[in-house]
Amino acid sequence: MAASISKTLTRNLLRRSCETKQSLQLRCSSSSAAAASSAPVTETQPSEKGGPSKWSKLLLFVPGVITFGLGTWQIIRRQDKIEMLEYRQNRLRMDPLNCNEVSPSSENVDSLEFCRVRCRGVFDEKKSIFIGPRSRSISGVTENGYYVITPLMPLANDPKSVQAPILVNRGWVPRNWRDKSLEVAAADDQPPSIAPPSQESGKRSWWMFSSKKKKVEEDQVPTVKPTEVVGVIRGSEKPSIFVPANDPSSFQWFYVDVSAIARACGLPKNTLYIETINDNVDPSNPYPIPKDTNTLVRSSVMPQDHLNYTFTWYSLSAAVTFMAFKRLQSKKSRR
Repeated sequence: MAASISKTLTRNLLRRSCETKQSLQLRCSSSSAAAASSAPVTETQPSEKGGPSKWSKLLLFVPGVITFGLGTWQIIRRQDKIEMLEYRQNRLRMDPLNCNEVSPSSENVDSLEFCRVRCRGVFDEKKSIFIGPRSRSISGVTENGYYVITPLMPLANDPKSVQAPILVNRGWVPRNWRDKSLEVAAADDQPPSIAPPSQESGKRSWWMFSSKKKKVEEDQVPTVKPTEVVGVIRGSEKPSIFVPANDPSSFQWFYVDVSAIARACGLPKNTLYIETINDNVDPSNPYPIPKDTNTLVRSSVMPQDHLNYTFTWYSLSAAVTFMAFKRLQSKKSRR
């Protein structure tokens, strides 16, 4: 009896163990199937996100490419500036031309610019125009002044004189020159006050008439001293956006506009414009101070400045590119 009971218990235990083994095998097979089914999903996720990540990597290098291009552009600008300065120096070394041999027109002014010319005539001081204010450093002290432009008029019975008026930038003058010129212009505009004749003046009219007649006879042959000018043909200035517009009605000129200045002086708009370069300044009459050749050759941005800009842009390009590489390496280390 006891033997039969033990046999039944062992049979039951074997059945249960077989059932547990089968259940475990089913669970393992289901988990492996789930893992196999989920594996392709995880593989497809990087492929879906691969496109935007590549573009984001490329965008990190865009600032470096832009700054590198700006540095290369500065190298090209430097070479152009060197050629321009050499062109000006070669023109200034040439012998001066006769002013009457130059025919000014809008087409050939650019080709004639920086050519030296020699002119002879007389200055019309009443039509002077002052461009400025322009500062000038004298012995370390900065002083404001103006460039004075005066028409050079022809002389009668002088074959060496200019045949047509020209505009001459005579150089830099202090501020009081412009103030005196405006005072003289205002005094000329005022009508002269004529007092009514009195009896005493009528008695002496015959004497005044004879004295005036003698003065007119003396002044019939005025002595005019001709002026010889050596200058460089120039064109109109190109003002920046910060320079105000010229106002001829109020005698305010901030930059050189040759056609507008000629029109204000009553001259044709294609009047020749030159800048004097006489370096032999008379100590007894130092003003106006003409420009020297170095000032004419110089530019607002010299080749050395372009070289400094090139170094700056290339340095920024290297720094930005290095930062982009460091950022990509940090992302890889996090993964």
